[in-house]
Amino acid sequence: MDFQEDYLQSVKKEFNRYKSMGEKTFAQLADDDIHWTYTKEDNSIAIIVKHIVGNMLSRWTNFLTEDGEKTWRNRDTEFETPYASKKEMLIAWEKGWACLFRALNSIDRTNFDSKVKIRNEEHSIIQAINRQLGHYPSHIGQIVFIGKMIKKADWQSLSIPKGQSEAFNKKMFG
Repeated sequence: MDFQEDYLQSVKKEFNRYKSMGEKTFAQLADDDIHWTYTKEDNSIAIIVKHIVGNMLSRWTNFLTEDGEKTWRNRDTEFETPYASKKEMLIAWEKGWACLFRALNSIDRTNFDSKVKIRNEEHSIIQAINRQLGHYPSHIGQIVFIGKMIKKADWQSLSIPKGQSEAFNKKMFG
């Protein structure tokens, strides 16, 4: 496997890992929980997802041929009216991720060295992907944290629970 293939395989794995973290959080939440906020100034999970999806559709639609900040995107409205239901949110979530993975799957040896633009700033393919690989996990971390605040003691850890590192390492190393 060469560098390009290894890199693309690695980023797909990481994007899938963070997608899964979001979905494992959503699975623990009741329908109304997606609208919960700590204060009225905060973003709910539904708003954060709306922003992530808006960004994904803008950045990854025609990734290799158009600026990643589409003229049809209105970023400010992503922070206004949230999705009405968890079902609506999950449909949009899947649409955003599908757009991302279609774009990643379109990258190959023939176009890996291409330049793409985001807000009229030129990026290498690696720079553009890494930019989003930094952006989405920060918001998914917010989603997980909000989910944990909502669920309190009923939260099911998405990683190694507190106090269980030794048992986990024993399992991994024998």
